[in-house]
Amino acid sequence: MSDLVSALPPGYRVRSATADDLGDIHRLVAACERELFGLSRTDLGRIAADFARPGLVPESDTRLIHDRTGQLAARAWVNRRCEVHVHPEQRGRGLGGSLLAWAETRARQTGATRIVQTVPDSHTDAVALLRSRAYEPMVTEWLLEFRMTEEPAVPEPPAGITVRPFRAGDEHDTHQLVQDAFDEWQQRRMGYEEWARHTVERPTFAPSTSTLAFADGQLVGA
Repeated sequence: MSDLVSALPPGYRVRSATADDLGDIHRLVAACERELFGLSRTDLGRIAADFARPGLVPESDTRLIHDRTGQLAARAWVNRRCEVHVHPEQRGRGLGGSLLAWAETRARQTGATRIVQTVPDSHTDAVALLRSRAYEPMVTEWLLEFRMTEEPAVPEPPAGITVRPFRAGDEHDTHQLVQDAFDEWQQRRMGYEEWARHTVERPTFAPSTSTLAFADGQLVGA
């Protein structure tokens, strides 16, 4: 941690994160998202699920940077993947670069051969920073949006397919289906407990609008 502290401007303090910090971390991420997208897309449940990733040790795998007033200025975690967020009002002071260097060092300490971070193309400063460190694109993701000026018609399912909302008891079958569907390209299968924290156990999960499809009683779509 001393190397990270020495790389920061005077007055900034560094420590690892605890469960008590999740609310502050969520507010930081929300501020970053509002600056980039005009709205916040991440809920507190997703922050908590990341914090509980299997194998992540908060004391060694997370870092928070607070400014001289005690406000959370930036945060990072690394555990196969990496996330770094710097509050929009705190950018241009080297916080992001310092946390990225820390994450790379920590990843090497764990024996990782590569590190991955998802960054929106619109976050040009972050993209430029990663490019300057020789990062290369691995996967391209699109966030597709459909503006509904009127209530859309609900099509009939294909012949032999029945559709209904998610119900209690569907959790494990849905997890199995999702992991099978992504087997061709994902680096690892996500265990049920980890998957559930990111989906069906999040406070914002809405079973009534989460649709499942069945063929002859077998789950085929989610």
